Amino acid sequence: MSYLAIPPLHLLGFIGIMAIWGFNLVMAKWGLRELSPMLLMTLRFGIVALVLLPFVPRPSGRWREILLLSFLLGFLHFSMMFTGLQGIDASTAAIAIQLQVPFASLLAVLFFKDKLGWRRLLGMAIAFAGVAVVAGEPRLADSYFSLGLVIGAALIWAISNVLVKALHELPGWTIAGWMSLFATPQLALGSLVFESGQLEALRSAGWLTWTAVAYTSLAVMVVGYGAWYWLLKRHPVSVAMPFTLLLPIFGAGSGVLALGESLTPQLLVGGALVVVGVGIIVIRRPETTEPNAERV
Repeated sequence: MSYLAIPPLHLLGFIGIMAIWGFNLVMAKWGLRELSPMLLMTLRFGIVALVLLPFVPRPSGRWREILLLSFLLGFLHFSMMFTGLQGIDASTAAIAIQLQVPFASLLAVLFFKDKLGWRRLLGMAIAFAGVAVVAGEPRLADSYFSLGLVIGAALIWAISNVLVKALHELPGWTIAGWMSLFATPQLALGSLVFESGQLEALRSAGWLTWTAVAYTSLAVMVVGYGAWYWLLKRHPVSVAMPFTLLLPIFGAGSGVLALGESLTPQLLVGGALVVVGVGIIVIRRPETTEPNAERV
């Protein structure tokens, strides 16, 4: 299908979804100013569960997989991602998290007997090189642990995506709703064990923090993924996936514009390398990198 054949409203929809997802890291940074990472995620998944569960069926016979997914994606991925986000710029995180695409492609070889080929291997090498260029910035000298958490979160996302693909017979909303329900108490317990000052943070949280909570749950998950699922029913994955190359652009750009983060030459070069590398992977095998698992 030619991109010229996409109805204008659908084209705007794809771009709008990427803008919503890309801006999520900026909103999260605002939320993390007053709320700890696991507390923020507890609220996020609790809201998603409340909104979705009245409208989705039970995943009969798939409870074990949903529970495992709630731990891998809901607890591990998002705890690592948002804890790491506390220590680095949103623009850096937006670029580094794109390693989930080469990670997903590698896991597709292991679990789905996919074949890499030299082009995708080249794309992976370019993407990893791009993150290495960004990591070489002097301002990140004391933030490698935080950057490592974000990269680790990218790997956990790729593993989670394999599990979601195995649940292909379940609607996306069913997976999201029940996964969110089971992830909420895990994140709440994690917050109680590893974090402190939750009640005081909730009492003193301002309107911007609560806007961030609403955005990360309702805008990103309900609106963003709702529109994504709707568009995927009308367009093949090969048409939809290249739009995800806009994610690091919107993510890094919003960090620079909304948070005043530095637009350094290394960030530009590294980000460009990541987009090129991920683009090669996405164009060669879009199905293996489709974001079935919630990305941001």
